[in-house]
Amino acid sequence: MIKGTVKEYKNTKGFGFILGEDDQDYFVHVSGLRPQLQQRGLREGQPVLFDAEFGVKGDKAVNVRLA
Repeated sequence: MIKGTVKEYKNTKGFGFILGEDDQDYFVHVSGLRPQLQQRGLREGQPVLFDAEFGVKGDKAVNVRLA
């Protein structure tokens, strides 16, 4: 589990980026949010907890929830 802060999130598009406490940027898609957050989306500056998936296209935040 990684702690981070929402760097930017476009609720209308359903994606954005989280800055992890490890200083890495993680892509986040609405499908990676916990169900209770999928309706509300995220706001810049919100503290979050998430799991990371590492892939060919870069690092991705999944199982995202509010801290």
